This record gives sequence, structure tokens and C-alpha cells, in this order.
Amino acid sequence: MNSLPILPTISTTFIVLSAITVAIGWYLVSKGKIEAHKKTMFVAAIFAIIFFVIYASRTIFVGNTAFGGPDDIKIYYTIFLVFHIFLATVGAVFGIVTLLTGYKSQLIKHKKIGPITSIIWFFTATTGVAVYLLLYVFYRGGETTSVIKAILGF
Repeated sequence: MNSLPILPTISTTFIVLSAITVAIGWYLVSKGKIEAHKKTMFVAAIFAIIFFVIYASRTIFVGNTAFGGPDDIKIYYTIFLVFHIFLATVGAVFGIVTLLTGYKSQLIKHKKIGPITSIIWFFTATTGVAVYLLLYVFYRGGETTSVIKAILGF
């Protein structure tokens, strides 16, 4: 029986915790609990940062794992992965802007982009879990190598 890789499992757990915490924060603000919302969203941001530090450290020091599943679905996995990376990048930028507008009390902007950011973040977390499952659970991960080679197969 193969065990799951520790760092990807931990980092995926943190991104899921971040998404769950964002959902809780969204609920709290809908109930008018602004201070609880602020604290919850701060925790969500911390979870996202922990994810990113683990992911970036692993990428820099170990490398990324290439898709190890069947060749006939590799192109679909790659397209899905690129979509996830795009979502994650957009979600991170939106997240930073949303946090800043909230902390600077720019509430008109914050209320406008907050829900959009949350939806992007939920999709990012969901697609991140799917990438994790495809790399480590449903199929055995391929070679661990540089980012470009892992994503594009060069």
C-alpha cells in the first residue's frame, strides 16, 4: 500500500481549511458579525499563506510532481492544471486586494469584490484538491522535477 506524500497532503489540507474559513467568514458577515468576520478572514489568509509557503518551499527545494496517469488523459489533466494555476493566481491577487480594502475600511470596494474573491477561492480550493487527487490518490505521481518540466512535460 502506497502512503500519501506528506508535504502535498499538508499543503492541500491548509488550502481546504482556508476555503472553509472563507465560507464561515462569509456567513458571519451575512449575519452582521463584522468583528468575527474580520478575525475569521484573517485566519483564512493565514491558512492560505501556510499553504503557499509549503507549496513554494516544496517547489523550490524538491520540485513538482508530473502527472503519472494514463497518457491519453494527460492533456486534459494539463489543461485542468493550467486552469487551476490561473484561478490560484487570480484568487491570490483578489484575496490580497480584498483583505486590504477591508482593513482600510474601503467598504464599498470590499463589499463589491469580496463575494467574487470568495467564489474564485472556492473554485481554486476545489480544483487544487482535484489536482492533488489526480497526482497522488487516483494515479501514482510521476517524476518529481522542475516546474516547467512537470507542467508541460519538457
